[in-house]
Amino acid sequence: MNDVRSLTSQEYDQIRELVYHKFGIHLGEQKQALVAGRLNKILREMGIATFSEYYDYLQSDKSGKGLNTLINRISTNHTFFFREPAHFDFLSNTAIPQLVAQYAGSRDQEFRLWCAGSSSGEEPYTEAMLLHNYFSQNHTNWRYRVLATDISETALKKAIHGVYSAENVEKMPERFVRRFFNKLDGERYEIKDMVKEIVTYRRLNLIRPEFPFRKKFHAIFCRNVMIYFDTDTREALVRRFYDHLLPGGYLFIGHSESISREKKLFNYVQPAIYQKP
Repeated sequence: MNDVRSLTSQEYDQIRELVYHKFGIHLGEQKQALVAGRLNKILREMGIATFSEYYDYLQSDKSGKGLNTLINRISTNHTFFFREPAHFDFLSNTAIPQLVAQYAGSRDQEFRLWCAGSSSGEEPYTEAMLLHNYFSQNHTNWRYRVLATDISETALKKAIHGVYSAENVEKMPERFVRRFFNKLDGERYEIKDMVKEIVTYRRLNLIRPEFPFRKKFHAIFCRNVMIYFDTDTREALVRRFYDHLLPGGYLFIGHSESISREKKLFNYVQPAIYQKP
């Protein structure tokens, strides 16, 4: 069956309520055509005639595979290396040196960064390169690692594979490309193992009430993720980020995002950068 299934307003309301309940993602009314287009392929592959039948399937599927496929299809994965470079300049030149100095006397000399909403890996690998670049030249007794989490298994698999097109790397400094990538055939580039080893990928739903982390982080990047959440979900998430940051740690969000009432938790540093007192 290659016909296109139409998505009624009632069916769309059912699906977006399910997506909100399971993932905290708010799908606006203007996204109906986009969602219909992305989900039609699933219905064709499964031989399902209507979106009502598809919704019933999602409700009855106990394996969770249906929901995983759903979120993989509707998640947006537009990203590239060194996106919003002012953040990475601040991380390298201000945040890392300041936090290393602050915790110089600590027995726990491991710099921990969490990339929440890591998509296909460009952002956490950028952060890993910067950490390697800094700590290989300074404070070489420190260990460093990046935790990268995302809700999409498809995005995580691509990130772990670590192969990218020339277009993905074109905004990177040439010295980083030479140092941290292997050039493959067909204008493709592969992240070197020295960078891959810094990053740990995990699937994580950001709306879960508690995060399974034993140690706190020096920096958390959650950029261009909270735009998909409503105010209550966003504020609850920011409070959890606060709880999982070390004192003096930094929260980086997208330049199109903001935190309002939560500002009383964090000190504003510069656009889209906040610090835990």
